[in-house]
Amino acid sequence: MPRIALGIEYAGHAYCGWQKQQDCIGVQAHLERGLAKIACEPIEVFCAGRTDRGVHAIGQVVHFDTSVHRPDEAWVRGTNTHLPSGVRVLWSREVDESFHARFSATARRYRYVILNRRVQSAVFASLQAWVSYDLNIDKMHEAAQALLGEQDFTSFRAAECQAKHPVRCVTQVSVHSDGVHVFVDIEANAFLHHMVRNIVGSLLVVGRGERPVTWITELLQAKDRKLAAPTAPAAGLYLTHVRYPEVYSFPQLDLSYLWRGAA
Repeated sequence: MPRIALGIEYAGHAYCGWQKQQDCIGVQAHLERGLAKIACEPIEVFCAGRTDRGVHAIGQVVHFDTSVHRPDEAWVRGTNTHLPSGVRVLWSREVDESFHARFSATARRYRYVILNRRVQSAVFASLQAWVSYDLNIDKMHEAAQALLGEQDFTSFRAAECQAKHPVRCVTQVSVHSDGVHVFVDIEANAFLHHMVRNIVGSLLVVGRGERPVTWITELLQAKDRKLAAPTAPAAGLYLTHVRYPEVYSFPQLDLSYLWRGAA
């Protein structure tokens, strides 16, 4: 049976997260329905990383098995004709049966986007977080460097997280601004539930001067979620990249349209 990998983009504010739900339709259900139209058979997809309600993706990767052969163009353009406007297939590749969208991934990268001005956006409110007070970006960036390396991220783990352990390895993290937006980019081998949003919430506390730069280190050492800041809103979070071994050579997307800087 052919195994197909797809690159997926979606605006999370229109759906109840990636995963199928009993009380509402997630991105997964829409995608499976669209693919089934092209395959003429039921399709089950597996993703690189499940996203919560309101969280967006421009670099999600999924795979599925099917008994039929279709050209890549059919899986992309054909499927897109059966999807809502907030979900799009970007590319398609046939892969060997050893590939798994989640377990073959070596790293995931997220970007958190904050509009930093006095007034909220009337147009992009569902696509970015909003902070009206001044932020010290340099201090936020300095504080974020404490996150690098393999560490216990219990202080940034949601209570409902189902991961077997809280240890993750962060390989890149930065905080920068284009003058209007603040971007928090973070890459790790994997993430805990709400990990990025919890980290951003605490970095914002540092950015507005309520806590010192060393506070992030203190939180990591404390291993206590109750000591960290509230979770940042879902609207600002984007899954931008999923990295795989070079043997798969998936398309490298130009993400420069994501506000004013490539993720």
